[in-house]
Amino acid sequence: MKSFYCYSFGCRVNQAEKEVIDGEMQNSGFSLKEQSPNISIINTCAVTHKAEREAKQLIFKLKRENPNGQVVITGCSATYWKKNNLLKNLPVDLVVDNINKEFLVKLIQNRLSGQASSNLGGQNKIGMDKYLNSGRALIKIQDGCQRFCSYCIVPYLRGTPKSAKIKDIVSQINKYPDLQEAILTAINTEAFGFDTGEKLITLIDQTIEVTKIPRISFGSIHPWSINEEFLNYYKKILPLKRLVNFFHVPIQSGSNKILNLMKRGYTREEIMEKLRSIERLNKYALIATDVIVGFLDETDKDFQDTYDFLEKSPISKFHIFRFSNRNNTSAHYMARNLKEPSNGIKMKRAKILAKLGKEKYEKFLKKNVGRTSTVLFLNNKFDGYQEALLDNQLQIYIKVIKPIQLTQLYEAKILEYKKGKLFGRII
Repeated sequence: MKSFYCYSFGCRVNQAEKEVIDGEMQNSGFSLKEQSPNISIINTCAVTHKAEREAKQLIFKLKRENPNGQVVITGCSATYWKKNNLLKNLPVDLVVDNINKEFLVKLIQNRLSGQASSNLGGQNKIGMDKYLNSGRALIKIQDGCQRFCSYCIVPYLRGTPKSAKIKDIVSQINKYPDLQEAILTAINTEAFGFDTGEKLITLIDQTIEVTKIPRISFGSIHPWSINEEFLNYYKKILPLKRLVNFFHVPIQSGSNKILNLMKRGYTREEIMEKLRSIERLNKYALIATDVIVGFLDETDKDFQDTYDFLEKSPISKFHIFRFSNRNNTSAHYMARNLKEPSNGIKMKRAKILAKLGKEKYEKFLKKNVGRTSTVLFLNNKFDGYQEALLDNQLQIYIKVIKPIQLTQLYEAKILEYKKGKLFGRII
């Protein structure tokens, strides 16, 4: 029987695609093997030069350590390299661009002489990766984007919006009998249903109505999705305790000038009001964001605007990226007329925001002490404690005396904050 292992870089959409690939490969008779498999699959990312570099490093590492193994690449970097004839020096055996990603397993079978056993051996099993092992699954609901933000290469590599049908998403969730949380992932949640005529709120509503899954969450929810209709719906379903109170909202900047140059389509005042609306509805909702430092023409004042915005906002967790100018994006052409801050300035600004983010996250952790929450246990232990996730995706550590089920929700009391971690007990 042929063996395989799949790696994934970048966003949760890529991770969701990895889970699908894992399942389809196993259902096609391939066995999962991390060390020296016959076939290594890499789902690449192209958001930054760093993401590209890391994928290339992995390709060479796999070929060096397992010269008889075959390497398959897919995803955004693979698509970019193929489109721009940049594959010449890469030791890969098969390239599957994004438009053909759904046929990846068939292409592997047909082109790599890798026909696996004809015994298709059952369904995709919970337990094969870090999410499913704890009763969580990443469910890809949408791909592609119509926004064309000036810094972003993704729309050029993933194409126009394409959405899964709600009935198919619900059916996919129902395939996992012990699933406790479905993490809905998308390149742009705003674009869900653009091509099918369906709506994001209808998806959440149908998932609540048609499945028994205790938890529904978002990988990210994009700024344009947080409108009055969504906020009213969130208020309505809060008592059900089914939607996880975690909102990763990629804002990218707190400067109106930079937001305009990025073509984000909103102002700092507009997005601040949306975030504060979430906070008013639930003060324990964890709000996270992506922020880019060192975009074209970002002055000290523009950076200070972003700092002030993040400091005053209810955002408690930052993912900080240094601007990476990608070929063929609008920013690539804008750079002819706009100055890009130096790498040293980018690093300095990133460190300043990282310090603020650490302080705000610690403050939010302490804010949660004393309350009760449902918890979902993970398969990780720390110094005699079992790691779990609260109803807002915060990690908590609980001393477990009786045996627990990883795929079951428990009620817990948050007792204390100590050394950067929350600790609690099952009620």
